[in-house]
Amino acid sequence: MRAAAVFYGVLTLFALAVPLLGIYPVFMMKLLCFAMFACAYNLLLGFSGMLSFGHAAFFGAAAYATSYLATAQGWNAAPAVLAGVIASMLIGLLVGTIAIRRRGIYFAMITLALAQLLYFVCLEAPFTGGENGLQGVPRGTLLGLPLQSDVLLYYLVLAAFLLQYAFIHRVVASPFGQVLKAIRENEPRAISLGYDINRYRLLAFVLSATLAGFAGSLKALVLGFATLSDVHQSNSGEVILMTLLGGSGTFFGPVAGAAVVVTLQEYLSEIVGGWVTVIIGAVFVACVLAFRRGMIGTLAAYWRRRGTA
Repeated sequence: MRAAAVFYGVLTLFALAVPLLGIYPVFMMKLLCFAMFACAYNLLLGFSGMLSFGHAAFFGAAAYATSYLATAQGWNAAPAVLAGVIASMLIGLLVGTIAIRRRGIYFAMITLALAQLLYFVCLEAPFTGGENGLQGVPRGTLLGLPLQSDVLLYYLVLAAFLLQYAFIHRVVASPFGQVLKAIRENEPRAISLGYDINRYRLLAFVLSATLAGFAGSLKALVLGFATLSDVHQSNSGEVILMTLLGGSGTFFGPVAGAAVVVTLQEYLSEIVGGWVTVIIGAVFVACVLAFRRGMIGTLAAYWRRRGTA
């Protein structure tokens, strides 16, 4: 516990000092948004045992909703982000209601199919900008403060990340979270104890979709656009990669995985171009072979063994 407190304390100090260290704030905001996305997905996969192949649908739907309302309707930042979150929650409720009736690969394929439907809606709908997406999303203001400053927006995104991270931690530690773990470990036993597992699974799915939408809305506000890549299947694959690379079922694992993937994409793409995808894939394969529990999961297991030795 003491080591964890020191670890989180050092990371928090580093995050607060980012603008003073010369690190590009927009890059850090993008990293935090995808870390939030990965943490939201980990709530579904790591703590509930449900593998979704279509989580980009919720991330992208919120990004499009926020971008459309901010550009075409002139909404300010806070209501536009809130509307994006609500949109992802409603889509999550619809997709979850259909998908949770199945298990395993059938659940995963249903989420993939429904996410692809949303992708083609975003491609063909007149209000999404088609292949060009929605560009020039204004940041607006919050409590009278203009969000054009990258530094100010960075601290707001950092605060949003910390709040979401703490919220997920609280959910997992709650009785609801313990039931989710019980369902993940032994579904028949959970049923025998009288739990309505479909209701718990649906609530976890909607909660994960809502938090993923929050990340998507912030990403659209930070980068100023929403494109088809936000709802594309490759985005769903990347969040799975981030979660497994860092450590599914751990709290900090998805953050570490997102940091590795986003950093490699940001800096290696300028050097190796399209080969960055191959490099990320090779890193993932190496980590899976060497660290089956992910980076953070393996480190946590090592420290536990040291503590009991």
